[in-house]
Amino acid sequence: MKTQLIKTILLLFISFTFVNAANYIIVSKDNTGNYSSIQDALNSILENNTELFYIYIKDGLYNEKLYIEKSNLVLVGQSREKTIIQFAELRRNWKAEHNDDDYGSSVINIKANCVNIAFISLTAHNNYGNLFNDHDHAFTIRSFEGTTKIIIDDCAIISDGGDALSLWNNDDGMYYHNNCYFEGWVDYVCPRGFCFIENSTFFGHNFTASIWHDGNKSEEHKFVIKNSSFDGIVDFPLGRFHWDAQFYLIDCKFSERMKDKKIFFAPSKPPRTLKWGEDRVYFFNCKKEGSQYLWYQNNLKDINPEKITLIWTFKKMWDPQKDLSEINKYIKQNIK
Repeated sequence: MKTQLIKTILLLFISFTFVNAANYIIVSKDNTGNYSSIQDALNSILENNTELFYIYIKDGLYNEKLYIEKSNLVLVGQSREKTIIQFAELRRNWKAEHNDDDYGSSVINIKANCVNIAFISLTAHNNYGNLFNDHDHAFTIRSFEGTTKIIIDDCAIISDGGDALSLWNNDDGMYYHNNCYFEGWVDYVCPRGFCFIENSTFFGHNFTASIWHDGNKSEEHKFVIKNSSFDGIVDFPLGRFHWDAQFYLIDCKFSERMKDKKIFFAPSKPPRTLKWGEDRVYFFNCKKEGSQYLWYQNNLKDINPEKITLIWTFKKMWDPQKDLSEINKYIKQNIK
């Protein structure tokens, strides 16, 4: 009887250990984790992973390019300030060397059709521009067709060039970002599909545009930014779009350095015709330091600002706050 009890206890312990080991692995530069490379950790995850798998990245500077090619992943940094993924890459150079293929042109590359990806408490930086004095398009995070349900929480996403955060699934992409810092050159936050950002800070270095949206595949696609602040160099502009787009800026603050220029439709060659018109840029309770401009006055019309929520934005197809709550609960209980 006693022997059987001991065996049962051992089996329970082994099972518990296996479950925890199966759900997360640790990356550390000092070789105290399972891997010293984030990409090696990503490569170790089983194909067709159906449950959230956590990669805990200890503080350090990780000079590597990442390829995320599996779904249901959470990359968790030890701290936003000291867990840094950094790589120098220019989109133009990469495409010239790879038959015009974009995959691999970013610091973090999310392969087509990967879903349920989260980045928590880390910094990702494409530092090509300042190294080589070329601030052309330099992706920091780039996703492809079919990628959706991507969360970025408590992160800094920085590029020394344009298109820093390019989540590009214009069919049904859904993205949620909270408590983040975004910095870059032209169109440095440029989602396609549905995107909701809140409690975040933006800093732009260019004279063209800071934010950009492509919502041409559905009249319901929208880019919502709430309770966030915008700053940049003197005369930085707020935003633009090349295809049908829909912007909602709610309770946002603008630096006195912002240019007096509304979010505008930028014509392309050949010329594009917008299906739903140019007048789909909405503001509520936005304020600027110093002198005020007219173009960001309240214009929600019949929309109650209290109804501009995550559920409303994503058409009841996704509740990212619920997902993020579960992620943070797991991190608190099992990793940190």
